[in-house]
Amino acid sequence: MSGFANIKTTYWPETRALILLALPICGAQLAQAGMSVVDVMMTGRYNATSLAAVSVGASLWMPLMLFITGTLMGLTPIVAHLLGGKRNDAIRPAVHQGLWVALVLGIIAAILLRTSVMPIFEWMEVPTQVAQESAAYLSAVAFGMPGIALFQALRAFSDGMNHTRPSLWISLIGLAINIPANYLLIYGGDGLVDLFGNGVPENLLQLPALGAFGCGIATAISMWTMTLAMMFYTRRGRAYKGVSLWERLTLPQLSGIKELIVVGMPIGVAIFVEVTLFTLIALFIASLGEVTVGAHQIALSYTSILFMLPLSLSMALTVRVGNTLGQNRLSLARQVAWNGVVVSILIAAFNSLFLWLTARPVIALYTSNPEIQALTLSIIALAVIFQLSDSLQVNLAGALRGYKDTRIVMVITVLSYWIVGLGGGHWLGTHGINGVSEPLGVHGYWIGLIVGLSTATVLLGWRLKWISRQE
Repeated sequence: MSGFANIKTTYWPETRALILLALPICGAQLAQAGMSVVDVMMTGRYNATSLAAVSVGASLWMPLMLFITGTLMGLTPIVAHLLGGKRNDAIRPAVHQGLWVALVLGIIAAILLRTSVMPIFEWMEVPTQVAQESAAYLSAVAFGMPGIALFQALRAFSDGMNHTRPSLWISLIGLAINIPANYLLIYGGDGLVDLFGNGVPENLLQLPALGAFGCGIATAISMWTMTLAMMFYTRRGRAYKGVSLWERLTLPQLSGIKELIVVGMPIGVAIFVEVTLFTLIALFIASLGEVTVGAHQIALSYTSILFMLPLSLSMALTVRVGNTLGQNRLSLARQVAWNGVVVSILIAAFNSLFLWLTARPVIALYTSNPEIQALTLSIIALAVIFQLSDSLQVNLAGALRGYKDTRIVMVITVLSYWIVGLGGGHWLGTHGINGVSEPLGVHGYWIGLIVGLSTATVLLGWRLKWISRQE
């Protein structure tokens, strides 16, 4: 009975708090991913060149944005520690240092997108027309990069304050702005007719269709809309009154910037490593034929959507561990961390079952080609297996971020993803197992992912066990 009582009084309330934090984060992640989906769908309706331009351009600016987002995620455990320790007066200057870092990173990203893309396109042998349209698209997106960087800093602050719902609603606002802006700017006057029918004034019907460039402008508008909305909410929201974030501006301080860089930069690098892992795998399998490439992309697309749930749980776990450590309740922090890991196992079991039961009908939505369907289903069978290690490794990393332990996580990520996952997967895909099997093709790469993620799980589990005992 004592064990049941302990679950009821300790673990269940903590699990409930963790899930309530995680669900809005998951919704925000899906809303932001939805913007990319809308961009692809709407430019695809315009013409194939614009679709290719947006797809190629997104492959350049998305990794930059994810690196910035990861770096600014370091602000979440910093704020969570300060909040847990009731040091509210220190939160405002800490967040302001995050905003300075965000502004600098956003400006650097904008400059890179405006000035450095054409040489990359030439190296990638992108067709001239696609390269020109993609460069125009990126020149428009560049104006939004400082905005999205500031938004991510404010989102990290809000998450650290245990308020994750604002990022959900504001991400939905960004999505709601993105759709009509795309109609207007990609299709011009024709887009207005699609939205409002034949009652559009004659002068508006003359608006030019801008294709990929218009899509970039719409993306930048959505980014700045989200930023301004987040600024307004953090200024007026009751939950932030004790911080007075916008009362006066704190000038750049080396100590605060250094703390954020030390905690956040390894997170940014780890996320960048993960993104490039899947990019490189896509490049390696490109030579295996259209059927293989299509099956790989479908399996990756579907599993990426399901991954949003354990990813969101890990971001919430960072907040909960950070809050508890800020209160100097070290034993409870260890309990909170491992409780989150147990919850991640349950989510992995749900994802695996859901993935297996829905694989056939979902694959049929993507393609009617029987060859691609059959190959995708065999890849999904492997994806079912790695749901456990994938969910565990991301939540172990989330707990460690709560301890502000990010550098070792970065090292483990690089080792597990690039050396074990990519290296082992490439060997299995191109050489097979000596004396046992022929080259395994795309299945070899997915087996490599399973081994790499499992390696990360073991090493991160060891690290969390060690650091929680040290604390």
